[in-house]
Amino acid sequence: MITGKAWQFGDDINTDLILPAPFMYLPKEQQAKHVFEANRPGWVDLVKSGDVIVGGRNFGTGSSRPAPLALNALGIGCLIADSINPLFFRNCVSFGLAALECPGVSAAFDEGDVAEITLSAASVRNLRTGQTLTGVPIPEALLKLMQGGGIFPLLESEGLIGPGIDSAGA
Repeated sequence: MITGKAWQFGDDINTDLILPAPFMYLPKEQQAKHVFEANRPGWVDLVKSGDVIVGGRNFGTGSSRPAPLALNALGIGCLIADSINPLFFRNCVSFGLAALECPGVSAAFDEGDVAEITLSAASVRNLRTGQTLTGVPIPEALLKLMQGGGIFPLLESEGLIGPGIDSAGA
């Protein structure tokens, strides 16, 4: 179960807003310092490890840049959104960022509410209101990858890459 403070974002949040292009080749720890700086300057100084992003529809639209890696480095506990761009969702799985599509979630939360997410049950609960929503179930293999930290830890555990190789290739 994931529990964290909700931060509201709207519809069609693109990867350029999440991780601006000038910072996408920096190490992930430095990328994290620039998340959402174009549309919410100073937000990275307010967000805490374990906090939750609540998005509208089509969250993560745009390029295939590895924005979930920067969100992970920032310590985001989970992304829940009315809908998540399919390529962005796959990048969430690959980089081990907990993410769940949950229609109606953006209307069910105000910024600052506390979200309780159970990925295996695809459920989201607003602890302030008690409202519980059911999201789109995540296939077991993808859930295992997501919860296991992504593709690189899996490849390492199977001996397919050496220890210490991370998603940035270093």
